[in-house]
Amino acid sequence: MSDLTSQLAELARGADEILPDGGLRTKLEKNRPLIVKAGFDPTAPDLHIGHTVLINKMRQFQSFGHEVVFLIGDFTGMIGDPSGKNATRPALSAEQIKANAATYEAQIFKILDKQRTRVEFNSTWMGKMDAAGLIKLASHHTVARMLERDDFNKRYTGGQPISIHEFLYPIVQGYDSVALRADVELGGTDQKFNLLVGRQLQQDFGQEPQVVLTTPLLEGLDGVQKMSKSLGNYIGITDPPDEMFGKLMSISDDLMWRYFEVLSFRTLGDIQGLKEQVESGLNPRDAKFELAIEIVARFHDAAAAKAAQAEFVARFQQGAMPEDMPELTLTTDDGQLGIAHLLKAAGLVSSTSEAFRMIKQGAVRIDGARIDDRALKLSAGDSGVFQVGRRRFARISLT
Repeated sequence: MSDLTSQLAELARGADEILPDGGLRTKLEKNRPLIVKAGFDPTAPDLHIGHTVLINKMRQFQSFGHEVVFLIGDFTGMIGDPSGKNATRPALSAEQIKANAATYEAQIFKILDKQRTRVEFNSTWMGKMDAAGLIKLASHHTVARMLERDDFNKRYTGGQPISIHEFLYPIVQGYDSVALRADVELGGTDQKFNLLVGRQLQQDFGQEPQVVLTTPLLEGLDGVQKMSKSLGNYIGITDPPDEMFGKLMSISDDLMWRYFEVLSFRTLGDIQGLKEQVESGLNPRDAKFELAIEIVARFHDAAAAKAAQAEFVARFQQGAMPEDMPELTLTTDDGQLGIAHLLKAAGLVSSTSEAFRMIKQGAVRIDGARIDDRALKLSAGDSGVFQVGRRRFARISLT
């Protein structure tokens, strides 16, 4: 176990809140490995780097000798997390959840130490709980308390339906902490209510309440909305190296430091040193290279990262990618906009026929990935760096 001061500094890095105040210090002063839990519902087959903010935090705890539990919510996944939603989520089938969970297990060990990570499924204990047990568990929470939650309150006051089973989600997630006897639970800021329910239930079951550590929801490539596959502003951890590198290089210079803070394994001192170099005249692009190389190497390998950088340099720098790239917001028609019309509206081509011709020639790219589908439609919420030929670029967001 490392000294307390350095642990606290590193574990607080990039955190939004640690509750209660001073709680993590008290836990660490026990001078024993803590049980650190983070839950992931397998609602999609692949993780993106926004998900890895939490996994990186788990890795930090792991590096200090604590016991990390990667909890796959195969039971809660059948309920559907209502956090931040304005409508009831569709339930997934057991088959979908099982398939998605398998991909999660394969992906997380690109970050976590497999030999020192416990993978648990909350169906292990919830699947054994009968109806009487679930009713008894539900008695630990009130409807009034549930409606204190912002998303439930908005739906209730707005006349949007809330299904009874959605109230079970935070209760079941909270009980996971009881079953695992968690010392610390990690979650995004949108999970704060659920994590605090875990503290309450542990208290009700005679356990010492867990510390809650929330991490911010990582902004996507647009730098505005949270990273999401549905918004198209994401970097998948299974993306090919060239595509991943290109997407990372497309983020703004300001957003780069945000990514360094929550995604990089560099020390805070190293990052501050890099910032000072940029302030002293280093091209921000060169600092961004450091970030992109690190992330691509993590999910592929060092050779792939170097090759992706060389490809990027050959494609963009030698093609004179502008330092001050135009940034545009375009409005879609009924939520979608065809690629040819998008390129014309952005001024990257003079006509849709030119757009089709450039696509056929392989001269159109989005975030570095070549586009060959003339019928491609982009959706509201999509964003990225669009390139036509060697010298025409624009960072475009669709609404």
